Amino acid sequence: MDQGTEKDMKKKITVLTLCTLLLPLCFSAGAQQPKKIPRVGYLTGSYLSAITNRTEAFRQGLRELGYVEGKNIVIEWRSAEGKFDRLPALAAELLHLKVDVIVTGGEAATRPAKEATASIPIVMTQDDDPVGTGFVVSLARPGGNITGLSTLAPERSGKRIELLKEIVPGLSRVAVFGTSTEPSNAQGLREIGLGARALGIKLQYRDVLSLKDVEIAFQAAVKEQAGAVLMEVSGPITAPHRKEIAELAVKSRLPVIYGRREPVEAGGLMSYGVSVDDLDRRAATYVDKILKGAKPGDLPVEQPKKFEFIINLKAAKQIGLTIPPNVLARADKVIR
Repeated sequence: MDQGTEKDMKKKITVLTLCTLLLPLCFSAGAQQPKKIPRVGYLTGSYLSAITNRTEAFRQGLRELGYVEGKNIVIEWRSAEGKFDRLPALAAELLHLKVDVIVTGGEAATRPAKEATASIPIVMTQDDDPVGTGFVVSLARPGGNITGLSTLAPERSGKRIELLKEIVPGLSRVAVFGTSTEPSNAQGLREIGLGARALGIKLQYRDVLSLKDVEIAFQAAVKEQAGAVLMEVSGPITAPHRKEIAELAVKSRLPVIYGRREPVEAGGLMSYGVSVDDLDRRAATYVDKILKGAKPGDLPVEQPKKFEFIINLKAAKQIGLTIPPNVLARADKVIR
């Protein structure tokens, strides 16, 4: 072997040796690269302090799937604190933070999120009629970037009429407060009508488009001698004013049944409806699937599985109403 060839061989051996030594270090450096922690935005129009049951249910759902806030997942909580006109700006803020998923706490939050992005996945926790609002194409195949859970359960309205009939002796007239501009309003009224006819109850519909309309509706209900009120109004109109509405009911001495527990916890008489805590807990499964690569448009929108019945005995006492023991026994929660 000549001298030049020997030098070339030595160089090659040196290079191979260095590569052999450096290769494990390269793998080690690669292995030490920090794994990206998913970032989830939670957008709601309500005060976070007023929905602690729901937010904790969402955290619980995540924990059940192995996600612990602050450890392997970051949650960016954004609340409009009752000022729903702030929601678009908060949605934009979540986009700026480059969240992987946006979870919305109701229709009022879903709409600005939808208007803000067509690419970031959005998980609804509780939208009355996602098809009617245009959020999804269908419940089975949502399409687009939105999926999640719907509170669409028209039969609940008929159940509320039944409960009013049980607690109000000789009930024959019920005032229905609804919002004609809501997509789910027409279907809800049809179901209420069916339930009322079966029980021989006449309905008096009042359209409520603002807080002022709520007071006018109560005055009309008293004047027309309604025996009770079925409150179908929700969202931005009533959410910031639950206590005021409960006081109007007491002033009118009218039993009112709501579709959500929050108005009852704020002083209302009773509610029968979907367990929103359960919906928030189940929303975590959608977040998990999306973070693992599922497309929101391929994940069917789920309908409610759990319902709850809440009674406020303080409110009953204020209007001089006695709740029958057999009705009390069926309540999931009684506020005394």
